[in-house]
Amino acid sequence: MPALPVWLNEFPIGAGLDYASVLVFALTGALVASRQQLDLVGFIFIAALTAVGGGTLRDLLLGRDLVFWVADPTYVVIAALAAIVVFFTAHLLESRYRALLWLDACALAVAVPAGVAITMKLGHGPVIVLIMGVVTGSFGGLMRDVVCNEVPLLLKQGELYLSCAFAGAAGALIASAVGLDRFTALLICAAVTLLLRAGSLRFGWSLPVYKPRPPRDY
Repeated sequence: MPALPVWLNEFPIGAGLDYASVLVFALTGALVASRQQLDLVGFIFIAALTAVGGGTLRDLLLGRDLVFWVADPTYVVIAALAAIVVFFTAHLLESRYRALLWLDACALAVAVPAGVAITMKLGHGPVIVLIMGVVTGSFGGLMRDVVCNEVPLLLKQGELYLSCAFAGAAGALIASAVGLDRFTALLICAAVTLLLRAGSLRFGWSLPVYKPRPPRDY
């Protein structure tokens, strides 16, 4: 396989993915705020909570010296700017909920590899990489939905969500195990996550759900 460009090898991939996931998750948070008809401050709060929630929990669990947005407040500024943009433009969308679903899918596909990249860089094993990929990708959206009193997307029956994050993180681990470079492994992670989530939204892909049975008399 050809070597990666020098600039790409030197680029902090985990930080870059964090920036991207913060931006897209902030947009989803602001869209939920628009559905709740909040004021501008409410928009910024929900956008920031969604944008940094998963990464914050990840960093706390991993015991990093500083949570990523405390070390670099630019993340919070990006979330605030995204919220302001949505505050003045959300009314232009024909269906804010549909836009929310697809933006959230894109955010998930960026946040999961962000969690995987940072956890791998810290030298943790496969189990922790899997968990942190799922945590980074899903907990910001969970906080957003719970605070705004909406049914959490990750708990909606008949849709893939957590399993998309898990499969994406597993794809990155498998790619690394067979000798692919980290950048390619993260691309595979993002692609698997987005493909599964998009398939669930577009074609109704889902896993079997528990169906209760009548109690037995014996």
